[in-house]
Amino acid sequence: MERTHMPSTNISSIGYDAETETLEIEFLSSAIYQYFNMPLNMHEQFMQAGSKGKFLHMHIKNKYPYSRVG
Repeated sequence: MERTHMPSTNISSIGYDAETETLEIEFLSSAIYQYFNMPLNMHEQFMQAGSKGKFLHMHIKNKYPYSRVG
């Protein structure tokens, strides 16, 4: 999955696959997580958020199924 580099203190890059509704986040620690069943509008809101880390914790983490993939 192609990811876009993020100017964040915690997140290195973010990718999204609309066909499978999968959000992929690479953290600065090099850990990579995929979040499943992520609607396109939620991904768009995430990308527009001023603080990616805050949005992740408030709207994504523990709300969508996920798996560590790297």
